[in-house]
Amino acid sequence: MNRLQYESSPYLLQHAGNPVDWYPWGDEAFEQAKKTNRPVLVSIGYAACHWCHVMERESFEDEAVAALMNAHFVCIKVDREEHPDVDHLYMDALQSVSGQGGWPLNMFVTPDRKPFYGGTYFPPRPAYGRASWTEVLQAVTRSWDTQEAEIIRQSEQLTLHLKNASELSAGDAVVLEKVLSDQIAAHLLRDGDTEYGGFGPAPKFPSTQAVQYLLEHAHFSGNETSRQHALNTLDGMIAGGIYDQIGGGFSRYATDKQWLVPHFEKMLYDNALLISVLCDAYRISGAACYKEVIIATIDFCNRELRDASGLFYSALDADSEGKEGKYYTWTFSEWQEALPDAHPAVAAYYGIREEGNWEGTNILHINKDAETVKKEWGLSQEDWKQLLSDHRKRLFEARQQRIPPATDDKMLLSWNALMNRALTDAAIALGSETYMQQALAHMDAMLSCFVRKDKRLFHVYKNGEARIEGKLEDYACLIQALLHLAGSSGQLSYITSAETFIEYAIMDFSDAQHCFFYFSAKQQQDIIVRKTEVYDGALPSANALMMQVLWDAGNLLERSDWTERSYNMMQAMAATVLRYPLSFSRWAIFLQQYIYGIRQLVIAGDDAAAQSALWQEYYFPALRSYFTTKPSSIAMLREKYREGATNFYLCSGLSCGLPEQHIHAVIALLSK
Repeated sequence: MNRLQYESSPYLLQHAGNPVDWYPWGDEAFEQAKKTNRPVLVSIGYAACHWCHVMERESFEDEAVAALMNAHFVCIKVDREEHPDVDHLYMDALQSVSGQGGWPLNMFVTPDRKPFYGGTYFPPRPAYGRASWTEVLQAVTRSWDTQEAEIIRQSEQLTLHLKNASELSAGDAVVLEKVLSDQIAAHLLRDGDTEYGGFGPAPKFPSTQAVQYLLEHAHFSGNETSRQHALNTLDGMIAGGIYDQIGGGFSRYATDKQWLVPHFEKMLYDNALLISVLCDAYRISGAACYKEVIIATIDFCNRELRDASGLFYSALDADSEGKEGKYYTWTFSEWQEALPDAHPAVAAYYGIREEGNWEGTNILHINKDAETVKKEWGLSQEDWKQLLSDHRKRLFEARQQRIPPATDDKMLLSWNALMNRALTDAAIALGSETYMQQALAHMDAMLSCFVRKDKRLFHVYKNGEARIEGKLEDYACLIQALLHLAGSSGQLSYITSAETFIEYAIMDFSDAQHCFFYFSAKQQQDIIVRKTEVYDGALPSANALMMQVLWDAGNLLERSDWTERSYNMMQAMAATVLRYPLSFSRWAIFLQQYIYGIRQLVIAGDDAAAQSALWQEYYFPALRSYFTTKPSSIAMLREKYREGATNFYLCSGLSCGLPEQHIHAVIALLSK
């Protein structure tokens, strides 16, 4: 009996019709494994995963293969986005024994949940130097039948290794001085692709945290190379196929170094992080293209990922009609059908070819810059703008008639919190009251849907129900969003909420040394290894975000124990960050801000517009601003409000300077 039919995860429901006797993650499957003394297959993927779909079609829908799986294994299907801690555990195990990773992740474990063998995609027949899935199943079955004791011994050794690897110790002491931020920037730039932007060879990911670091480094140090590489990276993505030229929004990554061919899945977190860094780029450069992409990407999220509750869904699939990218690409005949009177200038601009530019179809990208196109066809700026707008609209309408990719309609707290930060950033950078009001409504929806009765957090929300214990990333991302929105909107109750969630994070996730934080809560019993996640993955490191919010909230609330812990986390990681900044860019961002001096601006009074003007006209990445229009009990804001006047206080740590009556006086101090 396939039990996935009772689940709400779109990924699990995709497998509910398989002849495999799938269990969801939980105790029932492992109890059955113990009762029958069978090994467990933990198969992990996600709804937007192309190769997960391929392996399902080739193997999990095959009656003979399913019979083999059902006869010899207890089979568990896991949505990695619902259970990121399960995914982290078994991905670490796979990388430890094979050096490889990816999805689908197929891990064989003992009835005690301890891993002993695994891999990613296996073909239905031997190919690509890989054994077939049937051969793997047969080999594992033989090994379990004849060498069970040895397998259990090896699984215990691997589990011990994973436990030891998860316990972090402080690195070498590092002097926190400005040369350190220059060394980190130089290291990132050495890995940079100077031709197309980004870092390293294909496949190329957005690396938004590294881009943000370089933008901030340019601000602090005046390094033009850092600034140019960051902006070139964003420009390359915006011009490439990784950006949806018709509907807005970004795909997960590019498979080539030119950013042309994306892996077509669209994830909420990628778009949220890119909106935020594009807001920084717009504030720095004032370039209209960044504003346009910010608006188009938010429009995409609101149009295709927003739920009636105001929360955001997780992702759009890479595939439609069983083919990757079909929804987004255009054969030449499809292009002609949608635009029978297409102007050749637009075709040249988007790189349309009769033979296609990818697998016989065309991925729209900016093949020639607008100035070149206008010159070649003798178009005025106004004529070009109108022509491009008209063609885009007609292409979008034609695409809307296609069968769209499936939507992963579960809502995750951490990803939604990143989107809330993005909406707040857009409200600030663009001076948009509309985005600010959406951020406020979205935050209230998160607090309504994801907060448990005991004030702890849930991880997933779907069909009106929240479930699964909150992970560290949920706490860290939500706290960051709360503090950012509180400071930007003047809704100081969000600071009180952030304080509550910090207390629970410390209580439930702290490691034995009370320095770092485990990814899963102490109450959770289904994980055999509590991992301390410190590197940036698809999301910024949750520990790095906790370091930042402990510092910011500690100063706001006069909690020196929090700021001390934040400093200790930074010192413990500084040497590692210096060696591997691309993998630890979120840590590097805070470290650099600390070196150059994190300060707080308190605006006490009725002139809330002063803050909006400040953030639109200036870029101060190490400045945290808060404003209050009434007396407040928040420590840093206490006794600063005076009715009928607006005063500006520039603070450092727990010490604030004398009040200034004009924002320009504060700007002069910040600009020194």
